[in-house]
Amino acid sequence: MPPTRFTPSLIRNKIKRQEVVQKAKKEKAKHKLSRRLEQQKLEEQNPALKQKRQTENVPRTLDNTRDYDPTSILTSERAEVDATIENDAFASFFNTADPTVPPKVLITTSPKASKPTFTFINDLLSVFPGGKYIRRKAGKGFELGRIASWAAKRDWDCLLVVNEDQGRANGITLINLPEGPTAHFKLTSVLLTKQISGHAAPTPHCPELILNGFTTRLGYTVGRFFQTLFPPLPEFQGRQVVTLHCQRDFLFFRRHRYAFRTTEKVALQEIGPRFTLKLRWIKKSIPAVQRFGDAPLPMQIGPEPDEDEDEPELELPQVDEDDDEEMPYTVPKRDKAKEATIILSTGDVDGPQVEVDKHQNANNEPERDSEPTTRKEKRKFIEPPTQDEYLWAWKPELETTRKTFFL
Repeated sequence: MPPTRFTPSLIRNKIKRQEVVQKAKKEKAKHKLSRRLEQQKLEEQNPALKQKRQTENVPRTLDNTRDYDPTSILTSERAEVDATIENDAFASFFNTADPTVPPKVLITTSPKASKPTFTFINDLLSVFPGGKYIRRKAGKGFELGRIASWAAKRDWDCLLVVNEDQGRANGITLINLPEGPTAHFKLTSVLLTKQISGHAAPTPHCPELILNGFTTRLGYTVGRFFQTLFPPLPEFQGRQVVTLHCQRDFLFFRRHRYAFRTTEKVALQEIGPRFTLKLRWIKKSIPAVQRFGDAPLPMQIGPEPDEDEDEPELELPQVDEDDDEEMPYTVPKRDKAKEATIILSTGDVDGPQVEVDKHQNANNEPERDSEPTTRKEKRKFIEPPTQDEYLWAWKPELETTRKTFFL
């Protein structure tokens, strides 16, 4: 019995079969367009029809069909969320006296970095107002934990390390100073500023920060981590905005400049760079440093010691806290005996000189107590741990379905 519906597959001629298929597609598209135009006219006359259509026809996406997460900020109690924010590791950053001062961000690379990585760092320096690049040497003594301790003692607020593999940047490690935490992100889809067509020129103004899509507790922690890279109060006259959009655990980084064309329309011009991040792990403190050369603990034979007794400690190498030299990590100590006095000149450069005690001025009068300043006290040296403690780490078995997301 012949089929009641004609199918182009019954046509044996290939050219004729393609013509019939294309003609059928055009007729179908034409009919669909006419139906949508008629529907648009009806919705313009009656806006309630459009609202009803939009409420009934909700598309199914991976975002609105994701599994329920009990740690979501959206469903948690506000008092519990506020208590978590006040007690996290980033609370001290938001209690600064001057919110316009940008945080000091130390940017470095993996050992023996290549030219593409340095080009990417040049774009990052224009993103972070308080960023500064220091070249990292290779060898013993330049582990991330030691560099983090070195930077924390010199009042750096964050350490950003760009990792590369086979001449391409493939990861970013963020270390919040002085005590952590540490987060590592996979870096992909890097597009430099010069590679963006029609890009705008960056200015030294502190940009605004937009965090979108961070809903879980882990995502909230990551979002506050990025907040510590920018000052709490931006410079709005620069009209620069940095956007971090979280979607399906991917973080999309964009930077734009906006311009008000009218009172209702705003134009955007991308500045760059453009890249994508994905969280791999978060550690509780700064990176650990394995000290294989330290002497082992003495062997104890007998009953276990009481909790009140002090346990034997390893003798760690001491580092001078008054040392202000830059990298490398091991630097000569300063002579404190020479700093006990201040040598003042009494006339010409070649004339006689007088030694005055540091507690007296040039008129042999005791120096008055200076007024307290807003400068924060110098940090103490923090020894990096010997073992890492992970707060969260991504594993392949965690991605059981396409509806499971963590940020």
